[in-house]
Amino acid sequence: MGTALVVLALTVGNLASTAVTDRVDTLGTLLVRTEPFANSAQNLYGALSVADAAAASAFIAGGLEQPEVRDRYSQALGEASSELIAASAGVTDKDEATSAVLTQIATGLPVYSGLVETARANNRSGNPVGAAYLGEASTMMQSSLLPLAEKLYTEQASRVSADQERFTSPPYFAIGSVVFLLLMTGLAQWYLSRTTRRTLNVGFLGATAALAGLLGWMLVVGLISSIATDRAIDRGVAPLKSYTTGFILAQQARADETLDLARRGGSQDYGQSFAGNVSRLADMFEGDPEVTEALNNWSASHARIDSALEVGDFNGAVSIATGSGDSDSA
Repeated sequence: MGTALVVLALTVGNLASTAVTDRVDTLGTLLVRTEPFANSAQNLYGALSVADAAAASAFIAGGLEQPEVRDRYSQALGEASSELIAASAGVTDKDEATSAVLTQIATGLPVYSGLVETARANNRSGNPVGAAYLGEASTMMQSSLLPLAEKLYTEQASRVSADQERFTSPPYFAIGSVVFLLLMTGLAQWYLSRTTRRTLNVGFLGATAALAGLLGWMLVVGLISSIATDRAIDRGVAPLKSYTTGFILAQQARADETLDLARRGGSQDYGQSFAGNVSRLADMFEGDPEVTEALNNWSASHARIDSALEVGDFNGAVSIATGSGDSDSA
């Protein structure tokens, strides 16, 4: 009986040690690789959206762009390039799909910036073809680069969520094995007491105290880690995901608005895309009165831009789109 209990104790100890080590390793991977990679993917996605919106905003001003808008575009491109490098550092040799996505983005980004610079040069020279180059650049961004960045961000965010979900429940199997060993130890003491009249045994008492301490430690630590992870998901991951998505949707809506203006309101696709992005934003932040008010003001400003374009007042539409007043789109 003693030999069986020793073997069972060694087995349970190995199970508990493996469970704890696995959770520690998962947490280490989450902090060192998965979460930083997801953060880089998120920043890359956002920087590309900002670059597209800023390029279009700078274009509609005509001639020399406003310095702050041009700086925002240049900074967004620089951040996108920096995040590409940071994201590449988190890719392993086995992750070929992610590596292929990063390669496609890295290959397409110089092509996009080249189209934007061509559009900019033509715009400063007063050539109407600049709008076509800008539209081509934006199409490339919307149909290729942004979907790739979104795919990368979604996959990495899912990995973060999967790792965090593993911490929402304590190691029940390891805890159950400790409970089983504690029960077997109690039965053995009861048998020993009935058979030999030795009610108290120093070895069994020491083993029971050790098992009780192990069980209490695993329960407390498991409960603390579970509560902390739930709190992190509810207060950190979920709100951050919503605001990141909202930030990107707003940038894409802004790009749609300015590109439609650059085309003199001649494309229904940009108008429909703008309405769709604003609608998604409204649904996402339905309970936030400040965001709702801002979206209503933006929609009203956008309607004024459309009205100005309908009567041929392009300069007035540009003034509404780029103005700094509370009732202007910018």
